[in-house]
Amino acid sequence: MRIREWQDILDDVTDGSTDPDGWRAIAGQRRDGVGEDLYLGHPSTGVYHLKTYAKNPYDVRGVGAQVARKVDNGIDPYFPSEDLDRRFAVQSPPENEKEAESTARRLAETIKVHAEAPTTPEDLFTDVMDAIDSPAYGPMEFELSDRPDELDALSETFEEADALLSAELDDLIETEGVDRGFQ
Repeated sequence: MRIREWQDILDDVTDGSTDPDGWRAIAGQRRDGVGEDLYLGHPSTGVYHLKTYAKNPYDVRGVGAQVARKVDNGIDPYFPSEDLDRRFAVQSPPENEKEAESTARRLAETIKVHAEAPTTPEDLFTDVMDAIDSPAYGPMEFELSDRPDELDALSETFEEADALLSAELDDLIETEGVDRGFQ
C-alpha cells in the first residue's frame, strides 16, 4: 500500500478509464481526531480510502491509498446501493475557455430538455453528470456529525491501512499546527 496526497488519489479516480456511474462512496467523521474518512469504491477499479481535514474553509488537506483492487462480496455490502437518494460527483474544472463554453452549452440543453419533459431526479442527475462529463459519480452515504456503521466496518476490514493513514494524517495536522487551536 502506497500512501499519497489525497488529490493524487482523486486524480486516479478521475482518470476516465472506468465507467463513471459505477462509483459508490461512504464518508463521515474520523473515529479519533480531526477530519473525515472517505471510502470510494468501483467494481473494476477497487477501493480507495481518504482521510482529510479542512485546514481552513478554503484549503482541504489529506492523505489516501488504494486499499483493495476490486470490490468483492465481502466489501460490497458496506457501500450504499444504487437506490440511495444521496449522490456525489468528482469533477475537474474545464481545461480552457473553449471546453468551458462547450460544457455550459451541453448543460443548458440538458436542463432545458428536463424542464420540458417529465423526468425523475435520478434521470436529471445522471444526464447532468453526462453533460458535464463527470468522470466519477454515484450514490453516497455521508454523515457530517457522525460515523455510519458501514464506515466503521470498512475501517475494521482495512485496519492496517486505517492505522497507517491515521498516523500520516495526524503527522500532517501536527506539522501544520492545526491541532493547537487558537492561542
